[in-house]
Amino acid sequence: MTRREAPDDTLCPVAHSTSLIGDRWSILVVRELLLGQSRFQDLQAQTGATSQMLAARLKRLEADGLVAREVYSERPRRYAYRLTEKGAHLKPVILALRAWGEQWCKPQDGPPATRMFHRTCGAELELDGHCPTCRGISPWPEMCGSPSEACADGRRQFGRASRWARG
Repeated sequence: MTRREAPDDTLCPVAHSTSLIGDRWSILVVRELLLGQSRFQDLQAQTGATSQMLAARLKRLEADGLVAREVYSERPRRYAYRLTEKGAHLKPVILALRAWGEQWCKPQDGPPATRMFHRTCGAELELDGHCPTCRGISPWPEMCGSPSEACADGRRQFGRASRWARG
């Protein structure tokens, strides 16, 4: 059994899921692809991964059907990366990690790194996705994010423009 494979004799979906995306770099790559990054250099700048680490993760995510790559330049040959349907369905996982991290991993009383809004009504969502205006949990396709100024500054300091940082 390799490091990324779940044991064949388990029915546990957590074991199988973490065998695909259970490391820091894979999660950060998925986060960046969800934020609209698509080029290798931008993914590298925003994740902090080495080029070797990022290349390995992208190849693995592609082989597992989470990421697809498309040529955007022939000379030199360069690829853009996008999430497949399978990969895009990781959005609730990323949102859950965000909510947990906001509650348990940041300094008390610090502002949220990212504020989430309900596309339908524009209200700011609570960490659990509850919309105070619509009085229900917003489905993840109806959520959109906006970074705090500190988060946007941090992303800009990585030296690459992100879709968020462009405003």
